Parts: sequence; C-alpha cells; structure tokens
Amino acid sequence: MWQRRKNKYGNVRQGGYASKKEYQKSQELILLKKAGEIFDWQSQVKIELRGENKTRVCNYFCDFLVIHNNGVKEYIEIKSKATKTSIWRLKWKLANDKFQKGIKKSKIKLTIEE
Repeated sequence: MWQRRKNKYGNVRQGGYASKKEYQKSQELILLKKAGEIFDWQSQVKIELRGENKTRVCNYFCDFLVIHNNGVKEYIEIKSKATKTSIWRLKWKLANDKFQKGIKKSKIKLTIEE
C-alpha cells in the first residue's frame, strides 16, 4: 500500500502551506488585510537573483511578500532551526545584496520569523 513520504524536515503540511507556522502567518495576513492594516500580500514569491554581470545565478522563493499601506514591501521568511541550511543562507545573503544595491532601503524590508 502506498504511504505518503515524511517531510525532510519533519514539519506537517497544513492548508496548502509547507508548515503550520506558514499557515498561521497566512491566516494572520488575511486578518490584517481585512482590517486594512496592510494593502496586500502574496505567498511563495519568486525572486530572481543575478550576479555582478547580470547573469541569473538562481531563483529564491520567499514565503510571503507583504505590501504595506505606505508602499513598503516586506519579504517574510518563516524558518526553523532545521531549515536554515547552508544553501538557504547563501540565497538569503544574495537576496539581501540585491535589495541593498540600487533600491532604496526604506522601500524593501527582509524579515526572518522563527
């Protein structure tokens, strides 16, 4: 009989999200949008990371993008200790580098929630 394979990091998928924490965050963002505290939000946002000579290095998928009422875009990453891999750290550093070059820091915010 076929059995569903256990997740690599031991987390439980819920509501179409990779973990319970991501699902809870999505529910929080839904309430914030209904209350008018944020303008909009998206999940699993693709960020294309490029090198110095503008060649594509890799894609990074951030858990959430929150667009605040004042126009600030906040990229939120839900991480546990187990999911902070060396590859994730490298991509996170590339994303930080991308947003600090050529873009006003006040318009972009990167956040990690544990």
